[in-house]
Amino acid sequence: MNRTIRSELIQFFSDMVTPERERLFHVVLQNRTKYITVALENFYQSHNASAVLRSCDCFGVHDIHIIENGNEYSINPDIALGSSKWVNIIKYNKLDENTSVCYQELRKKGYRIIATTPHMGSKMLDNFNLLNGKIALVFGTELEGLSEFALENADEHLKIPMFGFTESFNVSVSASIILYNLIGELRKSGINWELTNDEKQEILLQWLQRSVKRSKTLEIEFLKKNKS
Repeated sequence: MNRTIRSELIQFFSDMVTPERERLFHVVLQNRTKYITVALENFYQSHNASAVLRSCDCFGVHDIHIIENGNEYSINPDIALGSSKWVNIIKYNKLDENTSVCYQELRKKGYRIIATTPHMGSKMLDNFNLLNGKIALVFGTELEGLSEFALENADEHLKIPMFGFTESFNVSVSASIILYNLIGELRKSGINWELTNDEKQEILLQWLQRSVKRSKTLEIEFLKKNKS
């Protein structure tokens, strides 16, 4: 979609939402980032998957990559609390093994792939360096963790310092702890982590459309009218 049409559609749909909601969209967009993204490998427990999704929205992480290797990703609305409307979910489910496809796509976009695991000589969260480039944090299931492929083909490994008998946190808790720390560091750094103007406009249009009933039908009618 070219920028002129996109701008016209933004104005068209903006007239259908309250000024308060539109202002909120602009405020949230100023805090959204794609410098950090999250990938979830083969999640099958909807409460964990939904909790991670909610944390991503709360911390301003816009893109979430869902790898489905046999398990279908599902959202628990009572936990996600509508967060799936405001983030961008990219699914990988065409093959029997989709982790490699996700890794390829992430690397094409310039991401360092960071596998979260308490093993394999992982770097401590306290010592992780955000200055080396964009990162994709990869989380595995509660029971099995990350697959062998996901671990062996990651660029780096990351773990949270722990001082008790249990070797790991619940996966949704781990995601929240890691995101809280890294987003805090990112916002204090001199890194250009904000969305581009084009990205903001694209997301704004999506959010407006998701806020308006029958938005697809209205868009088609608007485009037909303006084309003629």
